[in-house]
Order: sequence, then C-alpha cells, then structure tokens
Amino acid sequence: MIADRFRLAVAQLNPTVGDVAGNADLVRKAREEAAAQGADLVLTSELVLAGYLPEDLVLKPAFVRRCMDAAEALAKETADGGPGLIVGSPWYGEDGRVYNAALLLDQGEVRAVRSKYDLPNYSVFDEKRVFAAGPLPGPVDFRGVRIGLPICEDIWNDEVCECLEETGAELLLVPNGSPYWENRAEERLQVVVSRVVQTSLPLIYCNQLGGQDELVFDGGSFALHADRSLAFQLPQFETALGISDWRRDGDTWICENGEVARLPDLDEANWRACVMGLGDYVNKNGFPGVVLGLSGGIDSAICAAMAVDALGADRVHAIMLPYRYTSEESIKDAAGCAKALGIRYDTVPIAEPVEGFTRALGDLFAGTNEDTTEENLQSRARGVILMAVSNKFGKMVMTTGNKSEMSVGYATLYGDMNGGYNPIKDLYKTQVYHLSAWRNANRPDGLLGPGGEVIPANIITKVPTAELRENQTDQDSLPPYDVLDDILECLVEDEMSVNDIEKRGHDRALIHRIEHLLYIAEYKRRQAPPGVKITERNFGKDRRYPITNRFRDRS
Repeated sequence: MIADRFRLAVAQLNPTVGDVAGNADLVRKAREEAAAQGADLVLTSELVLAGYLPEDLVLKPAFVRRCMDAAEALAKETADGGPGLIVGSPWYGEDGRVYNAALLLDQGEVRAVRSKYDLPNYSVFDEKRVFAAGPLPGPVDFRGVRIGLPICEDIWNDEVCECLEETGAELLLVPNGSPYWENRAEERLQVVVSRVVQTSLPLIYCNQLGGQDELVFDGGSFALHADRSLAFQLPQFETALGISDWRRDGDTWICENGEVARLPDLDEANWRACVMGLGDYVNKNGFPGVVLGLSGGIDSAICAAMAVDALGADRVHAIMLPYRYTSEESIKDAAGCAKALGIRYDTVPIAEPVEGFTRALGDLFAGTNEDTTEENLQSRARGVILMAVSNKFGKMVMTTGNKSEMSVGYATLYGDMNGGYNPIKDLYKTQVYHLSAWRNANRPDGLLGPGGEVIPANIITKVPTAELRENQTDQDSLPPYDVLDDILECLVEDEMSVNDIEKRGHDRALIHRIEHLLYIAEYKRRQAPPGVKITERNFGKDRRYPITNRFRDRS
C-alpha cells in the first residue's frame, strides 16, 4: 500500500552520554507528545539512546547490550498503534561487530536496521576506533513510504544518498550528532543543499541538542524540499518537537505546514553555546553550582555572567582574593559585577598564605631575586583557596582563562588554571571583549541572568592586568591583543607559515616569539580543564600537537 500523506515529528532532544534509561525516557516522552498531536513517525538524533559522543563506552559489551535492550523495549511499545520511531543506537551486527545504527521501530518490532557507512575520523570524531562501517544502505518501508536513513556523516559525501535514490528512496530522514562551532549551521545547510540537488529528494535533518564535555550540540534541525526551498526550521539551543504534515505531490513530497524558527546571529550563538556547554556540564555531572575567583577583570566577569545565565544566580558563588597588588578599582569592579548579577560575593585576602609560602621557602630561595616564582605563588594560593571552598561545599571551581592566554602560556598551572570547566577556553581575548559588550546590550530569551549591564563598563574599558606586581599590565608580556589574536588565529586555526603571516603586516621576530610560546605551552594545555568548543580548531581533540617538539618555522 502506497501512502499519500504522513505526519512527521522531529524530536530535538538533549540526551546524556551513558544514561540509557534516561535517554530512552526522553524518546518515550517525545513519542507520547507526538502521538497526542497525531504524528505517524518520530525522528530522533544519532545514537540518541547512547548519547553522543559515547567514545570508548562502545567498547564495553554491557553498554551496547543496554542500548539494544532499551531500543527493543521501545519497539514493543510501538505495538500500541501510535507513531513509529527512528532511534539511533550502537548495534551488534550478525558478524559480532558494533555498528552506529538507525533503527526503525514500528508495530511492536525492530522493523529495520541501517548502519552508518561513512565513519568520520577527523577533528573531534574518532568513530573508526569503536564502530565498524556498514554497507551502502537501501531504503526502509514505513507504512507505504520508502525512506532513506543516511546517518550524519553519510550525507557529507555523495555515495550513500546516491545509492538510496537509485534504490527507490522517496525522501531522506537523517539522524545527526553535529556539534557547534562558528558558522556551522550555514555549513550544514550547504551540505544538505548538495544532497538535495544530487538526489532530487526532500531531506529532513534532525540534530542533537546539549553539551557533552567540550562539545555543544546546537540542534537547529531543518528540512528542505526537493526544490531546495526550506520546509521547516527548528530553533538552535532549545529542545523542540517539530510537527509537520507531508503529502505526496507527483514524484515528490511536500511539507504543508512547516514552522520556521529564527536562528541566532553569530554573537548570540557563541554566547548560547558557552552557556549551554557550561550548564550541561555542571548539571549532567551533578554539581550543585559553581564557585569562581572574581578578580575585577574581564575574563572572570564574563564567566560569572555566563554561569548566571546557565544556572541562575543562586548557584553561583564569587570570591574576591585580594593581595597587596590588587587595586581598589578591581575590588570595586568585582563587587559591582557580583551585585549586577545578584550572586553571592565573599572576600578572602591571600596575604597570610602567600607570605607563609614565602617564609617556608626563604632558606631555599636565599640569594635569589624575586621573579615570576613569587608572582605564581599568589595565583596558586588563590587556586588552593577556591579548591578548598569547592571541597567543603561541593560547587565546581570554574576556570576563567581565555584562548589567547592559554595559547601562549600566560596562565599558572595549579593556580588560575585550577578548576573543572572553562566556558571561555575557546574564545580569544578580543572575542571576550566583544561578547561582554554584546551581553550588556542583549539578553536572549531562555537565559537565567538579568538584563541590562551585567558586566560593569569599566571592566571592559580598562587596561587588562593580572595584578601580580606593581603597575603590571598584560602588554608588559604580550603584544596588543588584536595583534596577538590575529597571529594566533593564523597559527592555530589556519596553520599558516611564518612567511604568510608576515605578509599580513606582522613583525617576523614577533611571529617567531608567539610561535615559540605556543609550542612550549603545550604541556600546560594538556593539564587544563575542558571547555566549550567555539572555533573550528579548539585546544582539545581538534589540535593534537606533541608536548616534546623542537620544530620551529624558520624558512
């Protein structure tokens, strides 16, 4: 029997890696809501039962079996005559190997299994490590509709969709686990356009939502008709259940009532990604909240604002940790930021612990001059105090270093690098300034923080300083941040040669110095906490440089 109409529900969900029962409940509740709205089929995201990315959990047979059991339990529930389900799960094949599978569940059974053919093995992806590649798939039959089920990476090349079109698929439903980085939504759209042009088939793209360690999945599920026109668009950074009615129109399918959500601009998207990544990390790992050192500088201020937006003011605790070099201006700015955000704010002077360390090391350091060693004792004393507060009250220490400083090692191990998570780890300093000013002028819906000026203007306009010695500024050690960040983007994001960077107008000696600092700070970055991926190449799985490395570009 050939169907002429069906109602589709696209479930944009926020699963948690490893919480198989909880993830199955998310799918179950989405199906119940879809059933109440008369849906025939519910499409969910890639590996929704496992959570994405499951990484080496897939190597544990007990984990794979639990996912399969959950899928089979959901399949039995479809015997109620309600909507069918397309769910993603690890799946043992007849050959005993594990596949990244999309399952069609209907009429009380697992009606079809389709395995991912093109396993990504670049950037943050390492699927060839844990999954076997499936064969080129054919379509599945769902109540008289022949559906192609390419899985995420399968649409980034042409083989799978070409095979599905040639074997009779009428439309393509694609479960995805596509993480966010800048301009990623446009990149996905262009890929989908290419597949639609290639196959002349409508394509429905369902993406995962939520934070998973350093990755944020932004949702943004959408569909294109065969003529490349937009059928519907779900929001980014929000759970959603999109209902759309499809009817057969000659040789194609047309969406009759797709809603089109507004997508955020780049600034809002970056802010929401940082907020979602932090919030999900804290909540999914069971922390009651966060504690951070609020210095009066811009990095800690923006982190505090992101934390309030993610968790609410009552779950954020700020501590000022002043020493003799801390200015009255910084104390005033930190207090003003805490007041604007409505968070708890305490002051714990660090003179006694720092001077205690100095006395304890007096004999050992006798005859030497003061240098960065004594400066770092201040940072490490602050780190110890914050970790003690965390241990006592259970809140996670939030780290506040930006990508510019982490690139060149302008951070102290076991000091300001202490902590569990860093929402601005992948934001350059110039981006931190820009987004701080943006947040003062904007409060998108759904955030938990207040509107208005949440970061005092003086924090944004004053000269940045670590305040570890008299009259210190960041530019004592680093070039202006606009110069530094441009050089770093060339080196880190684009892997440009020194010669090409020099052609952009930068001093060659300075490029050599920044390149050297970038390489020798690798050991620090390996010990840094995780943080939200925003750029195309973050310091994590994207960029895997050796710690021991004598290469320098001196061509």
